[in-house]
Amino acid sequence: MTSTPTSRAVSPDSGQHWTEPGAWPVADGVHRIPLPLPQDGLRAVNVYAVESEAGLTLVDGGWSIVEARELLERSLASIGFAFADVRRFLVTHVHRDHYTLAHVIGREVGAEVSLGIGDKPTLDLMHATEPPFTGSSDLLRAAGAADLADRWGRSSASPTLDLDHWGYPDRWLEGDHDIALGSRTLAAVETPGHTQGHVVFADHGGGLLFAGDHVLPTITPSIGFEPVPVEQPLRDFMGSLAKVRAMPDLRLLPAHGPVAPSVHARVDELLAHHEERLAACLRALVGAGPAGLTSYDVAGVLPWTRHEHALADLDLFNAGLATMETKAHLELLVARGDAGRAVVDRAVVFTAVG
Repeated sequence: MTSTPTSRAVSPDSGQHWTEPGAWPVADGVHRIPLPLPQDGLRAVNVYAVESEAGLTLVDGGWSIVEARELLERSLASIGFAFADVRRFLVTHVHRDHYTLAHVIGREVGAEVSLGIGDKPTLDLMHATEPPFTGSSDLLRAAGAADLADRWGRSSASPTLDLDHWGYPDRWLEGDHDIALGSRTLAAVETPGHTQGHVVFADHGGGLLFAGDHVLPTITPSIGFEPVPVEQPLRDFMGSLAKVRAMPDLRLLPAHGPVAPSVHARVDELLAHHEERLAACLRALVGAGPAGLTSYDVAGVLPWTRHEHALADLDLFNAGLATMETKAHLELLVARGDAGRAVVDRAVVFTAVG
């Protein structure tokens, strides 16, 4: 689950809180532009403007809302650019706060929009004849959260999507490969987990990692709540963390939060965090005995966010994320041989092994 930071982190690149509007220089030819996320606890998303002889490239695009579009336009103007100067969007993943404004502006100005191939099933579902995302309630019911599922279906947590914001990209990113931006080279690295199509972009020459939501400096990204479910999202995520950890250490340029000096240091913290959560999930199963627990049951005994809130204290959206993230941890315990699973009354029940 994505959790809210406990304190106002100060960005070393600006001397201000990281959400402060502007085009903040973080490296030669690279500016960080935070854009607002109304009604979102994350508050802002960082879009990175990368200058090169080939023109301006934006890593991520923001959420297609008026406030974000206007601020992006003003921020680019402050460093001498306009939307017409953007030649390319490299989008880390398909979530609305990263993809939708990139798609809209890209279509308007003819900029190429690229997205990881692993996110194609999500866009395919959005464009299917059935209403999009109706499966979210079914996922929650299978996790034992029938009440949440009913409330989710009735709420604005699953809004009707404007497909004008969700068109297909111009280019699918598939496999790890280099992308030339004039004399600058970015390595596109597949990092499934937060979404199956998540991609990070490494500037090894400049010592930078455009990390999207894969590595965040003060919070953990949500895991396991995609419209097209996958078998082991947490295993995928932890494997992707290990993959980035095996690369040379780089400066962390995240989508949410301030710039941080070391990707490796934060990856180590994230891996340790998830091992601790796995252990806590297993303890809950052991305590329940042979009757077992659903993902919703286990989520109910775990603390959430750095403030250690109870599940019942979370809003509907975050309670849904918490439940599905717990399911991802429990499924990994099954894969490791530490837990078993069975379907009881259409809900998955987990038990400790041994």
